Amino acid sequence: MFGTESSLSMFLNTLTPKFYVALTGTSSLISGLILIFEWWYFRKYGTSFIEQVSVSHLRPLLGGVDNTSPSNSNTSNGDTDSSRQSVSECKVWRNPLNLFRGAEYNRYTWVTGREPLTYYDMNLSAQDHQTFFTCDSDHLRPADAIMQKAWRERNPQARVSAAHEALELEDCATAYILLAEEEATTIVEAEKLFKQALKAGEGCYRRSQQLQHHGTQYEAQHRRDTNVLVYIKRRLAMCSRKLGRTREAVKMMRDLCVFQLMKEFPLLSMFNIHENLLESLLELQAYADVQAVLAKYDDISLPKSATICYTAALLKARGVSDKFSPEAASRRGLSTAEMNAVEAIHRAVEFNPHVPKYLLEMKSLILPPEHILKRGDSEAIAYAFFHLQHWKRVEGALNLLHCTWEGTFRMIPYPLEKGHLFYPYPICTETADRELLPTVFHEVSVYPKKELPFFILFTAGLCSFTAMLALLTHQFPELMGVFAKAFLSTLFAPLNFIMEKVESILPSSLWHQLTRI
Repeated sequence: MFGTESSLSMFLNTLTPKFYVALTGTSSLISGLILIFEWWYFRKYGTSFIEQVSVSHLRPLLGGVDNTSPSNSNTSNGDTDSSRQSVSECKVWRNPLNLFRGAEYNRYTWVTGREPLTYYDMNLSAQDHQTFFTCDSDHLRPADAIMQKAWRERNPQARVSAAHEALELEDCATAYILLAEEEATTIVEAEKLFKQALKAGEGCYRRSQQLQHHGTQYEAQHRRDTNVLVYIKRRLAMCSRKLGRTREAVKMMRDLCVFQLMKEFPLLSMFNIHENLLESLLELQAYADVQAVLAKYDDISLPKSATICYTAALLKARGVSDKFSPEAASRRGLSTAEMNAVEAIHRAVEFNPHVPKYLLEMKSLILPPEHILKRGDSEAIAYAFFHLQHWKRVEGALNLLHCTWEGTFRMIPYPLEKGHLFYPYPICTETADRELLPTVFHEVSVYPKKELPFFILFTAGLCSFTAMLALLTHQFPELMGVFAKAFLSTLFAPLNFIMEKVESILPSSLWHQLTRI
């Protein structure tokens, strides 16, 4: 026993101050590197690397229970429906108001040198184009066969060249679409190309309509021609809207909505033409017509969007916002109309909590992506980019939003196990938005705001503490050496106490044999 204490004392006495400086300095360096990596990983992926590894790999080894195991199969039907709804809300949708790639996105790149679209977003667009504009019978027509390859081409110049090659063979509607979207540098040029596409598309549609019942191949061709025709008319309507011919755009969009209701093709619903119609009607300040469209599409059985929820809130705010005063409301209380407006704002904010910061210009806008995630930052950018002007036009609407939007979060449970008016906010939005939005010059909005993980705080404290010890040991080596020896002696004191108790209990001969072993 005394030999162990003497060897420990001898070891402590041989340690020099340089050893303590090296020990603390190395510990500070290692913890600092871990802190930098953890911070980078948290900023990029929104979670702690150490926590993710421990949950994914160490927890199963230690006998942790997987929440998705069959043992939890007796989940209630409400929870199952909630999870299904959460999955559907994490679906990426085509942006109904997406800009023209050649006339708008590329012009932005030429002026700023920044790429407004991510590779993931453009890849989704390529998949959409193949779904909308191709079918199994394309090999029967040479121009369509060329365009089928063009939509799969990654190089923009190769796509444009293929479209010109297809037009040399015949008037191909999809070739005109590609040139209007990607080669035209102005909206006027794009509109001319879309009008040529409309002429070719209507001819193909009439021919396939007569043959659609002759077999599955003709039916698939008719579906494709229908998608092409609807796409062309919608883009022509958007050209009219951008060129100031708003009433003409509204007429075209109304016709498209009627056509969409008549046809039972599921792909037509992906265009969400009613959102284009709502924006154009707001530009005309035809609020009664906007209310009529909302009455049709703001239904409990239909999927919601930021456009529907915030437009409904804008209409209710319009009736009270010009006379709204927070001081007067606090004294006399809210009237029925004001209460309805505030509830509509709370409903909209619960659906997408990212929108108010863009409408109130607390966060800078960027060009909207070609695809959006409902309830995500991408949808908020797309909505605010086109609808901010409509909120500014209604006197006092932004003031009412500014005074009331944060009150939404007092009604939503935290953590978000359940929603208030909608299903719980999906946890997948941040990851998808980071793929859709250019994070190089845009900071993705995250809800709920995540606190720093424990391991980042722990490594920051450890790094600071060891760095301070290294500095003090370097400046006061003798004094810190005394402190270190005292600390180690105190640390080993319980062990020495236990050893003494064991020695007093066990016979000396047995203890002698154990020490020899």
